Amino acid sequence: MALGTGQMPSNRLRRRDFLRIAGGAAAGVLIPTSCRTAKTSPPLPAKPPNIVFILADDMGYGDLACQNPESKIPTPNLDRLAREGMRFTDAHSPAAVCTPTRYAILTGRYCWRTHLKSGVLWAWDPPLIEPDRLTLPAMLKRHGYDTACIGKWHLGWDWPTTDGEKPDKQTGQNVDFHRPVLNGPTARGFDYYFGTAVPNFPPYCFIENDRTVGIPAEQKPKTMFGHPGPMLPGWDLADILPGLADKAVGYINAEAMKSPVVATGSPQRPFFLYFPLTAPHTPIAPAPRFRGKSQAGAYGDFVHQVDWTVGMVMAALERNGLTQNTLVMFGSDNGSPARDGANMSGPINSVRKYGHNPSGRLRGIKADVWDGGHRTPFIVRWPGRIEPGSVCDETICLVDLMATCAAIVGEKLAPDAAEDSYNVLPALLGEKRAAPIRETTVHHSGGGMFAVRQGPWKLILGRGSGGWTKGDRGEDLPPGQLYNMAENPSETENLYTMRPDMVERLTAILEKYKREGRSAPVSR
Repeated sequence: MALGTGQMPSNRLRRRDFLRIAGGAAAGVLIPTSCRTAKTSPPLPAKPPNIVFILADDMGYGDLACQNPESKIPTPNLDRLAREGMRFTDAHSPAAVCTPTRYAILTGRYCWRTHLKSGVLWAWDPPLIEPDRLTLPAMLKRHGYDTACIGKWHLGWDWPTTDGEKPDKQTGQNVDFHRPVLNGPTARGFDYYFGTAVPNFPPYCFIENDRTVGIPAEQKPKTMFGHPGPMLPGWDLADILPGLADKAVGYINAEAMKSPVVATGSPQRPFFLYFPLTAPHTPIAPAPRFRGKSQAGAYGDFVHQVDWTVGMVMAALERNGLTQNTLVMFGSDNGSPARDGANMSGPINSVRKYGHNPSGRLRGIKADVWDGGHRTPFIVRWPGRIEPGSVCDETICLVDLMATCAAIVGEKLAPDAAEDSYNVLPALLGEKRAAPIRETTVHHSGGGMFAVRQGPWKLILGRGSGGWTKGDRGEDLPPGQLYNMAENPSETENLYTMRPDMVERLTAILEKYKREGRSAPVSR
């Protein structure tokens, strides 16, 4: 049954939906065990691990074959990563759109605490991460890590201009590309950066550290996908993802050569590679070798290319003898808008014509406060530490990355850092515990609508999706939505008027989090 139709499925169907979402995988692919009852894990190694975090852009929970038997897209490398590690069934991005999630990943703080209360940054916008805020790479540098970001930044720069004024939002014609670009990744904790601001925003070129690679001296043709602005001559949108993959592999090779691998399976100086991909976000531009490789059109082919990119990173680690003590994580910045890739884009939900739903059995798409907007794939592998083929139903959030990495390296976070980040290392390692790690998780839509999740209960503070999906906004509806996600993960049975006690409780928790400026415990 299609979700979001307003129909009421039976309890049997609701439970079946839940089982398919929470542990659904093709028979024999994974061992569906709750991480809460897993055996005690081995102690952490004396040498901290290399950390590789690959972040897809606009990939849905149901895109991966390993967790959606109905997926029309081959994802052999991600399926292998899941077989060799742990797959989370209830992992969430901190927001249902791009920029806020990236801010939260790198700071451990919900983005709605900043001036950006909805939406994303646009071309030529200034930096969002505050200069004095501790970031994940800066924290890891304290513990001897080399740090690199390769991929999509989308957190703003201070662009120099020829006239001293702000960059022209329409044309960017007054941007001075002969001068350094300030307050980007290398000013926020990364030793090295290579990538693009946003693939469909100007400037259309790669950026390395604080300089553009070449001078984008032409205006983007109107026939080329994306917003108007300056472009490097010969720029090809289909070359972006392969170019990023080559740089990531080159970085891993260089780190292995620069710091020889010791007996622990780790370089003498560990590295952190944050690899935020530009795909399968628009422009949906699969390279020629991937076209026609899926049964879900250009979008499916692009997801397949993302999977290939993950395989390139895994192979580079293996060639260099780094697999054993490298923690590899894969996630997505939000759900998928489910475009079919027509003209490198397509209407939202158009890819479903192929019989493929990137949200799987979840309701909603990118930008929505329903789970299809922010429940995303999350797979982790750490040989000898994370049990192969395990599945975890713990509710976690990508904002937890900072506190988790702090626990790995023994950093005690200050009260004014990573205010919303929980240490989920116990879940990764399969440690026994009696209660969930997160007290509550706050979700945030592209339009700025809040939701609060505690245990099976999810309260949405508003009507409709809060994002791109239309409908369910009538005045005759309750002012909010309350769902029992264990019984009704498709979010079709609104219990808002039936459980005022739960509405009051969850509303009070959100107000407390807003008032106190943090949601995570000070001592982690």
